[in-house]
Amino acid sequence: MREDALTGRNYSQAVAAAGGLPTMVAVLDPALAPAFAAGHDALLLTGGADVDPALFGAAPHPDLGSVDERRDAFELALYSAFRALGKPVLGICRGHQVINVAEGGTLHQHVPALPEAWQHDQRDLRGAPLHPVRLAPGSRLAEAFGTTDVRTNSYHHQAIAEVGAGLRPVAHAGDGLVEAVEERHGSWVLGVQWHPEMAFREHPEHAAPFRLLLAAVAFAGTRA
Repeated sequence: MREDALTGRNYSQAVAAAGGLPTMVAVLDPALAPAFAAGHDALLLTGGADVDPALFGAAPHPDLGSVDERRDAFELALYSAFRALGKPVLGICRGHQVINVAEGGTLHQHVPALPEAWQHDQRDLRGAPLHPVRLAPGSRLAEAFGTTDVRTNSYHHQAIAEVGAGLRPVAHAGDGLVEAVEERHGSWVLGVQWHPEMAFREHPEHAAPFRLLLAAVAFAGTRA
């Protein structure tokens, strides 16, 4: 994956372009998550290392990439803390997968090993949205994009397998893989498997997840 997909630069710029004031936090003791949630309006979980399969009761696949147990623990604690306070959460790529695991779901550890799976690790396309995705009619994403048929980039080899009980799938690739989820109940949650922060400048429609996040923050503020 491109280095800037793993740093805060693209994410921060995408949030700022949507009207937010982003801050970044290092991996900390999970016990600090409630204090962090109390001082921030929303949570953005970003891309990065593979999610540890031990968190969803699976043995490591031979092609499992690097994992970061400290980051996993902190991000799961952050997710729980923001949900407990009713604050919005957006997850991108790995973050989308972390949300699913937090809600009791499981992951495919290596998509290329799945029968009839598409090529989902398209690094050579450098962020170009060429990967067709079908959005569920009536979903937030479909309303924000103004269509149910979009094209995204694709930079992953893990993917959602069983969807967590608190989520509903709202986008799929043509091979059936889940590309986005929303919450079934409770506070606002959105996870997307692609990297909109790498596409929104040249393809402004991909600012949609960030606009939705900031709109959710504004709505939550009116109810405070």
